[in-house]
Amino acid sequence: METIEKKNNGLGKPKWIRVKLPTGKKYTELRGLVDQYKLNTICTSGSCPNMGECWAEGTATFMILGNICTRSCGFCGVKTGRPGNVDWEEPEKVARSIKIMKIKHAVITSVDRDDLKDMGSIIWNETIKAIRRLNPETTLETLIPDFQGNQRNINRIIEAAPEVVSHNVETVRRLTREVRIQAKYDQSLDVLRYLKEMGVNRTKSGIMLGLGEKEEEVFETLHDLRKAEVDIVTIGQYLQPTKTHLPVKSFITPETFEKYEAIGKDLGFRHVESGPLVRSSYKAHKHIH
Repeated sequence: METIEKKNNGLGKPKWIRVKLPTGKKYTELRGLVDQYKLNTICTSGSCPNMGECWAEGTATFMILGNICTRSCGFCGVKTGRPGNVDWEEPEKVARSIKIMKIKHAVITSVDRDDLKDMGSIIWNETIKAIRRLNPETTLETLIPDFQGNQRNINRIIEAAPEVVSHNVETVRRLTREVRIQAKYDQSLDVLRYLKEMGVNRTKSGIMLGLGEKEEEVFETLHDLRKAEVDIVTIGQYLQPTKTHLPVKSFITPETFEKYEAIGKDLGFRHVESGPLVRSSYKAHKHIH
């Protein structure tokens, strides 16, 4: 795998990682609405590098079930701890945000709520239905947690019938325990396989690179995802959210990302988004087809 090893001498990010600040009329307009109505998009709170591009396409990502997660994944910038009470008005709030922002394709994601009996699946179901009621033309992708593999909870997502259901394996098998801590690689594959078995039209998963994985392990993960009949895969560079998170072991070159894209297409994925700044919602509006 062609990479640039990150030295401990404070070597900066390679030039292909530098992000242009979002601009444009549509971005400015949406940014104003987000600030005015205090809308909660993960695009802004996660400082996503593709925010300007996605918003111009009419796509945005919303996080539900609060901003404190019961898990402590080593790569993720979301706070870990004891989450607050469920806000039962949240489905309507998210649906209204989508209407105000005139979003054509919405991506919904959430923290993990292992503290709740239903793991948040009821709010998930109600959020999808509320969005449908207020925004009948808006298409939906749901980026779901593993719900600890509980099929009853997963069924609540399937029953609400979003166009795309996504669940990220995040990394290769060997690094899963270190990177995702409470999650299991095979359980994630089982969730993706189950979604397809239950008739979900488009399933999707994503992995981050630069955490110390080997090239053959990336190939193995792509094979595993295809075996689980996943339709869409996203491959991007891991960037360390803070000094306390897992360090970046290497920066993967754009050429290597192109190679993974070609392999993914050869394996039969419908869509492969592979590049240094790719995040799981990148070009999400294309993935419904």
